[in-house]
Amino acid sequence: MDMRSISKIVAGVVFALLALASCKSQYELLLQSNDVDSKYKAAFDYYQQGKYQKAAGMFESLTMYVSGTPQEDTVQYYWGMSNYRFRDYYTAEANFNKFIESYPGSPFYLDVVYLRIDCLYRQTLRYELDQAPTYTCINAINEYLTEYPDTDRRSECNAILKDLNERLDRKDFENAKLYYKMEDYQASRVAFRNILKDDSENVYREDILYYIALSSYKYADLSVPEKQRERFLVFMDDYLNFVSEIPQSPYTKELAHLYVKAQKAIGNYTGAEEDIEIDETVFDKDRKAVEKATRKEQIRQMKTQKALDRAAQKEIKASDKAARVKAREEAKAEKAAKNK
Repeated sequence: MDMRSISKIVAGVVFALLALASCKSQYELLLQSNDVDSKYKAAFDYYQQGKYQKAAGMFESLTMYVSGTPQEDTVQYYWGMSNYRFRDYYTAEANFNKFIESYPGSPFYLDVVYLRIDCLYRQTLRYELDQAPTYTCINAINEYLTEYPDTDRRSECNAILKDLNERLDRKDFENAKLYYKMEDYQASRVAFRNILKDDSENVYREDILYYIALSSYKYADLSVPEKQRERFLVFMDDYLNFVSEIPQSPYTKELAHLYVKAQKAIGNYTGAEEDIEIDETVFDKDRKAVEKATRKEQIRQMKTQKALDRAAQKEIKASDKAARVKAREEAKAEKAAKNK
């Protein structure tokens, strides 16, 4: 390749780079500039226009320029808020966590502590998935309520705790239920009993006690004849435990019917034969009614949580407004100081 060809290639590359540079947007040019005042104004303009991704980039670029100035905590706060509004809760949580460590005396501090909790909550997963983020959020809320017992956000925190604890309860319940679905009734009974051993207040307690009794009955019914008596006696204990604690339950009829069948199996039944011959499909209807009521309650809880989210968003908007006023006052004060 001769020198003329090389020169043409170099000229072409230079032209392409110049063309590329000329195509840079006003946002990109400002982002790369050292004009702090223009960046500061643009960052808030983008934020107020709802262009949160651009606002986040602009606030981030300002952090190195405002270090040690009165605007430092404001810029850090709005960097986090921009990511929060953009629904990048992972980055926003990191922003808020750094803010908490760096600016304990800031007027934004208490809002940021709660916003970090909200970010943690929004990072939690469905009950079927890993619940490590759930435990992280629960710990953060408990620390917050311990440190700020009089907080006006207690109701929101309690609602989040209720949702997260129910999620953990459901995960335990569904995991144990897998054994029942696989017809491993001995393992099913053990798994359900272990749930109550670890958490006696599990919200699915009634269902758990039901499945303990049902598992022990089916385990006994499928056992070899020489093992049935002792295993039916275990079921009878589980049944009596259920009805003593929850006498009025959609499950009571089914378990009472199984109790009669267990009595007959061990030779203790003295009633009429027709009392045993019941169409057991009626119990399926009872179970479906319970499942329907459970789904209805879950929908109600979701609606309640959405209402709480809307209330929290209103509070955040009010906080934003106060913060913008503060930022404008700081900018005016700094401009006046420069003009002196």
